[in-house]
Amino acid sequence: MRYRLLIIAATIIWGSSFVIVKDVTNSMPPAWILVVRFTAAAIIMAVAFLKYRELYFERSHVGFGLLFGLAMFLAYYTQTIGITDTTPGKNAFLTGTYCVIVPFLAWLLLRRRPNRYNIVAAVLCIVGIGFISLDGSLTMRFGDAMTLVCAVFYALHIILVSQFAQGRNIYVLTMWQFVGVAICSLIVGGLFEPMPDWAAVPMDCWISLAYLAVACTTVALLFQNIGQAHLPPASAALLLSLESVFGVAFSVALGAETLTLRIVFGFALVFAAIIISEVLPERAKR
Repeated sequence: MRYRLLIIAATIIWGSSFVIVKDVTNSMPPAWILVVRFTAAAIIMAVAFLKYRELYFERSHVGFGLLFGLAMFLAYYTQTIGITDTTPGKNAFLTGTYCVIVPFLAWLLLRRRPNRYNIVAAVLCIVGIGFISLDGSLTMRFGDAMTLVCAVFYALHIILVSQFAQGRNIYVLTMWQFVGVAICSLIVGGLFEPMPDWAAVPMDCWISLAYLAVACTTVALLFQNIGQAHLPPASAALLLSLESVFGVAFSVALGAETLTLRIVFGFALVFAAIIISEVLPERAKR
């Protein structure tokens, strides 16, 4: 149960980040945002877990950590590009489609066939997220397409961590994952995006970046990795989809969105999906 609670805690933290990321992209290009976020997070992890320093350069930890980082970079970068050309609600919804992608991608890559509970729960979850996040505009823009691409990479990341983190030190793997994202972001930012004028970045942007680096990256992704290492990919993906639910919940709490019957119905569908995925299979076994 504690691993599920860690993933839920991560989704609560991420739920607060959608509007923040949208605002930060007004002051800094997407890749450079990730450079700052993940460089700071990697340094925090390296300092916080010095007791594991004998594993810092162990080959499998470095290799798999960087592999996780590559998948995470591709997900975050395409999502950050996507949010510049769509609404936070649609970005949250389309990102959440990874909960449908994961069971079938795991079937393709790991030969783990999804059961009927996984399939029903994933479809029900997507419908619920749609009620929560989408307004009347269902047109597909460039930002929407990029966000769908990001969902595929999120699904790949979930499967990689679930498959290869077991038996290895999750703190060291997470540190190298952050290093991998920072390196990829630096390369892409240096090649394709203008260097930010660091002196001109407003103080409120730096405060937002600090929150993204500490809470939404270091703490939340560490919680995610710990949870994923001990849960099946389909279960982890469904719990991670709560990010969209909490994203809208924060908007309502902050007065940016009004709580409607449509949103309440969407919440009910998502929680029903989690019960179907997490509770019914255990009852069926008994």
